[in-house]
Amino acid sequence: MTPGELRDFCLSFNAAVEDFPFSPEISVFKVLGKMFALSFLDARPLTVNLKCDPDDAIRLRADHPGLIVPGWHMNKRHWNTVTVGGGPDGGPGGGLPERVVRELVEDSYDLVVAGLPRADRLRLDRP
Repeated sequence: MTPGELRDFCLSFNAAVEDFPFSPEISVFKVLGKMFALSFLDARPLTVNLKCDPDDAIRLRADHPGLIVPGWHMNKRHWNTVTVGGGPDGGPGGGLPERVVRELVEDSYDLVVAGLPRADRLRLDRP
């Protein structure tokens, strides 16, 4: 997955926007003002911070040592830093397969949406 593909995927969700509150180099992807992904898209290797259920975060770190680690500069209980792979199977760069990264980004978005007020969730067509 390239940085452009990661950006496009994050922006494909309902009401998702890209913001730069920390610096022009750090992309923060939000839904209705709440962050669900953060990435320095020019970094090599490409990584992205994603929100995660605390129990799942522990399991994912154990299943993917070195590729999924506690969130850098984030609440380590609720955020993971994920190393993104190059292609559908992980490809060049030695990161996670694209399919896994997509699932983790979607899970992060869903967790953030689940924490929104009911009226906002209904506006997004998500119960």
